[in-house]
Amino acid sequence: MADIKSSAVSLTKLHANPLFLREEELRQGIEMLFHAYRDFTAEPDAMLARYNFGRAHHRVVYFVGRYPGTTVSALLDILKITKQSLSRVLSQLVAQGLIEQKPGELDRRQRLLYLTEDGQELERQLTATQRARIARAYRDAGAEAVEGFRKVMLGIMSDEKDRIKFV
Repeated sequence: MADIKSSAVSLTKLHANPLFLREEELRQGIEMLFHAYRDFTAEPDAMLARYNFGRAHHRVVYFVGRYPGTTVSALLDILKITKQSLSRVLSQLVAQGLIEQKPGELDRRQRLLYLTEDGQELERQLTATQRARIARAYRDAGAEAVEGFRKVMLGIMSDEKDRIKFV
């Protein structure tokens, strides 16, 4: 009986003393995010450089590929960038034949965005390395860690609308 009590006390102490919230662990988490993002974007950045494109182009290609037929306003909401910035990037992607714009069926003023075949191929190449990196990390970490990671990422997100998509 004493063993059960001592185990319960140890468990309580563990939860009452969140070592992971110490300054050093928090700073390490910040640094790890910086390093992970750097490595996560390195290969796609090299591919994009061949087109004289940057990360904004990558984000547009990714989200138009992920949500075919998305509107310009929906894309602005996802990316949280100015209309002017999106217009510049979108114009380049359209001129390169990677994205096409079609008028909306109900509202002809709407511009619906789709990847062309070349755009789909570029998106596939850009995403392949990132998918492999995420898959490897998930596999190595295990299901419980993946769920923990999802909770941490949701906790970092500010926009409730964004978080709802992943719950």
